[in-house]
Amino acid sequence: MDTLHACFKEKIGEVLLPGDVFSCRLPVSGDESIKPEKIICGPGLRRNAEEVQVCKSGILRHKQPNMYWIDSQQRRYVPAKGESVIGIVTAKSGDVFKVDVGGSEQASLSYLAFEGATKRNRPNVQVGDLVYGQFTIANKDMEPELVCIDSCGRANGMGVFGADGLLFKVSLGLVRRLLAPQSEIIKDLEKIYSFELVVGMNGRVWVKAKTVQQTLIVTNLLETCENMTSQQRQTLFKKVTRDFL
Repeated sequence: MDTLHACFKEKIGEVLLPGDVFSCRLPVSGDESIKPEKIICGPGLRRNAEEVQVCKSGILRHKQPNMYWIDSQQRRYVPAKGESVIGIVTAKSGDVFKVDVGGSEQASLSYLAFEGATKRNRPNVQVGDLVYGQFTIANKDMEPELVCIDSCGRANGMGVFGADGLLFKVSLGLVRRLLAPQSEIIKDLEKIYSFELVVGMNGRVWVKAKTVQQTLIVTNLLETCENMTSQQRQTLFKKVTRDFL
C-alpha cells in the first residue's frame, strides 16, 4: 500500500478541515515497479499535483475500493455538471426560463430542453412550477444551464412535476443518504406509508403521500432523521407506526 492510501485509511471517520493536505510522495526505494494506488477524490477533496487537499470541513468517508470524500452538513449548494436538482421557475425570458436552484445565481433552461419540444410545440411551463433537471453547464465562469432530457432526448423522469406535494429543504449530507442505493431511511419510511419522493442534489426534497396528514408526517420524519443514529430512527418510526396506524 502506498503512503497516500495509508494516510487516508488512518483518517477515515475523523473530522478534517479546509487546508489539511495528504501527500502522495513515495518513499525512495529504488524499485521503479512500485506505483501509487489510484485514489478517487469525491466531494470536499481536490487533487493538486502530488497532494490531495481538503476544501470542505467534515468527516472523511471511504467506499471500496479507493474512493474518499468529505461528509459535510453544508446547506448552500454549488452547482456541478451532471447533477440532478429540483428547481423553481422564476421567470420567462424569451426562449429561456430562469430557474432558482438554490445556488448563488439562477440557472437557465431552454424551452427546447424538454422531451418532444419544438418551436411550434412548446412545453407548458409556468412561473412557480417545479422542474427536475440536470446540469449540462456548471462552472464558476458561466451561468448554469439545465436540461430536462437525457442524451437520447428522453425525459427519463425529468420535467415539470409537483402537483399537490410538499417541497422542503434538508442538508446536502442527508440528500446523499437518501440517494444512496438501497437507502435504509427510505426503506424504513415505506414500511409506514406509501409515498412519492423526488430528491435533488441541491438539498430540496419533494414528498407526496395519500393524504395531507401523511405527507406532513413523512416530511417531519425525514427532517428528524438528519442527526439520528439508525437505532434512534427505527425507534421513532416504530412509535409513529403505533400512534398513527
